[in-house]
Amino acid sequence: MTAPALIALAHGSRDPRSAATVQALIEEVRGQRPDLPVEAAFLDLSKPAFPKVVDKLVRKGHEEIVVVPLLLSEAFHARVDVPSAVAQAEQAHPGLRIRASRILGLEPSFLGVLDLRLRAALKEARVRELDALVLAAAGSSDPLANQAVARLARVWGARHHLPVTAAFASSAPPATGEAVRAFRREGRRHVAVASLFLAHGFLPDRAAELALEAGAVAVSEPLGADPDVARAVLARYAVGAVELVPV
Repeated sequence: MTAPALIALAHGSRDPRSAATVQALIEEVRGQRPDLPVEAAFLDLSKPAFPKVVDKLVRKGHEEIVVVPLLLSEAFHARVDVPSAVAQAEQAHPGLRIRASRILGLEPSFLGVLDLRLRAALKEARVRELDALVLAAAGSSDPLANQAVARLARVWGARHHLPVTAAFASSAPPATGEAVRAFRREGRRHVAVASLFLAHGFLPDRAAELALEAGAVAVSEPLGADPDVARAVLARYAVGAVELVPV
């Protein structure tokens, strides 16, 4: 029996670095599961578009598809855009069994990726001590999504025995610059910022710019095509594949 195909579905960005990161992540997923048909797709702004990828897989004879949304929070795109795209694919291809898994979300294993990226940033900046940490995320109009980031920030700070604040690039306070300045007003001079974004784009770039203007000693790169991120994609796929099995 052929395993369902996997579509890793990202939002998309005008910044070509974003699509390049998603494609690199797909290559990592393929490397971990070479037996699976794996494709990248985007909701908007980047190519290939989701409907075209579904069309391609159907033409190849795939009758089952698991869609893994490459989204870190349960916000508007997860609640509205992804279900709508999947429903349209079902209508366009009668008989196709397609299911969206849970979003990528905020996996505890991502804390290790944050540490890895931050160590690299600190090494480049030649910083050896820290007084505080800021966890920068996109932000959402949904307070529950922001609260999830804040919880992860607290867990991350506890690992390092440092005070930590979640900050957001849009929709919710504080902005990264505000968070850094608040720590500096407390006398904390060595404040580093970790980027809780999957890839580069306008929001992570803006968050980094504001943080550095406020005096952050280092800002890490986004999560990127890390093996732990790829494993999270495959974990979501595995659950979705089981849910496709008729009861």
